[in-house]
Order: sequence, then structure tokens, then C-alpha cells
Amino acid sequence: MEKVAIFVDVQNVYYTSRQQYQRNFDYNAFWASVTKDREVLAAFAYAIDRGDRKQQEFQNILRAIGFEVKLKPFIQRSDGSAKGDWDVGITIDALEHSAEADVVVLVSGDGDFDLLLNKLRVDKGKQVELYGVPDLTAASLVNEASVYIPIDDALLL
Repeated sequence: MEKVAIFVDVQNVYYTSRQQYQRNFDYNAFWASVTKDREVLAAFAYAIDRGDRKQQEFQNILRAIGFEVKLKPFIQRSDGSAKGDWDVGITIDALEHSAEADVVVLVSGDGDFDLLLNKLRVDKGKQVELYGVPDLTAASLVNEASVYIPIDDALLL
């Protein structure tokens, strides 16, 4: 049985799915697909915590599916801009948790992860599956994945 480690960039998949389809990512359908006939070694969903009730309910749904939810506080800067990404955290976790995995799955369209996917695939010999919204997933990221799975109707609510 293949061993899999799963890393989901929640903000990225939320905003790209909304922008492209005006729909939400179906975490249950994704989980069923990505874990079929596989042993899950690690499954993380990385999100920004704004502290509202609806968001907390969503985070509890993710936990019930099987994800460990990692949260960072939402930071509003004095100039009105906001900060809150998980790029470094996802990278560190993926490198740490990939050692025993046969397959590493990333859900994101963020091109900043292209170096990570290259490292996992080339240096560590991992099969890297990338899930991203077509037209909103960086070409450099798709090029570094072993397999690119477009987020389409089958993975949307």
C-alpha cells in the first residue's frame, strides 16, 4: 500500500476555486480520491485564523475528514494590507513528513512551491501530485510535479 503525505494550502484553493468557478473545493471528494488504497502518514490543512464562528466550523469539518489543521493569525497591517501565508510552514512540514512517504500531495497553485516540488521529486525521489485550479496554477509548479490533477467539477461543491 502506498504511503501518502498531504499538504493543503487552504487560502490558495479557496480563492482560486472561487475566482475560476465561483464554487468551493470539495474536501470530502478530494480526501476520498487521494487516500483510496493508500495509507495516510500525514495530512495537513494550513489556514489563516480570523476567529469567526463560520471559519471555526469549517476547521472542525477538516479535522473530522482527517486533516490536522494548522492555523496562523490573520494580521492586518497599519497600511490596510494583510499578511498570512503558510509557504515556509508547508515547505518545512513537507520536507519533514515526506521521508517515509511514497507520494507527496500538494494542493496549491502558488509558484513559490516549485523549488519544494523539485527537491521532493528530484533529490528525494518522491512521486509528487499537484492539485490546482487550471489557469490559476503557476506553470513552474505544474512543470515540477510528477502528476498534475486539475481541480474541476469532480472536486468542487
